[in-house]
Amino acid sequence: MSQTKLIVGNWKMNGSLSANQALLDEVKAGLGAVRCRAGVCVPAPYLAQVQLLLAGTPIALGAQDVSIHVAGAYTGEVSAAMLRDFGVRYCIVGHSERRQVHRESEVDVALKAKQALACGITPIVCVGETLAQRDAGDTEAVVKRQLAAVIHENGHCISEIVVAYEPVWAIGTGRTATPEQAQAVHAVLRAQLKAATPHHERVAILYGGSMNAVNAAELLAQPDVDGGLIGGAALKATDFLTILRAASR
Repeated sequence: MSQTKLIVGNWKMNGSLSANQALLDEVKAGLGAVRCRAGVCVPAPYLAQVQLLLAGTPIALGAQDVSIHVAGAYTGEVSAAMLRDFGVRYCIVGHSERRQVHRESEVDVALKAKQALACGITPIVCVGETLAQRDAGDTEAVVKRQLAAVIHENGHCISEIVVAYEPVWAIGTGRTATPEQAQAVHAVLRAQLKAATPHHERVAILYGGSMNAVNAAELLAQPDVDGGLIGGAALKATDFLTILRAASR
């Protein structure tokens, strides 16, 4: 529904100083035909390096997590204000890996989104169901509950978020929701946002379940798929550029 597609790479826990430079040098060299919005969410130690590498480009800097706290005795945590110091534009919150491995609750995710918004950072709020939940017919209930927690905590600011639908069963598995499956869930999320804010058209809904260079064009052609949150393919310049070009059509 948002007018310009948004493609955001999620590097996860990958990268090195030399690999980051090589990857982004190649991406920057191929940006000529790209007209969509773009960003990369990088591990916290590389924010300073990538901020410099992206300077003067249309690619926005993103982080992969943020603390629910403003400041204080929280060893290992990174606050939204700290991210803002590095010019961070986007921050992923509620990724399934954080929900599952780090036991983040829906309240945690909502509070992280709130901290990001308070510092002028756009949270990319991830929602999605497990294979067991899909097989049980609970997909719609699960994603609506996850998004509802963020809507409840953030009220009128909800039009400033980005939503990413990432079916857990399609992350890092090589499996992908069909375009029709993705569209069906995106339509549910769109209706939920429409009920929550008169500015729902501002909210991009990304697909985040193993979008790659091969399937990107078909997924991005769906009416309620406004872009992608890209995992493995974001670590390969050729693949990432192919997806960016597909989103620019």
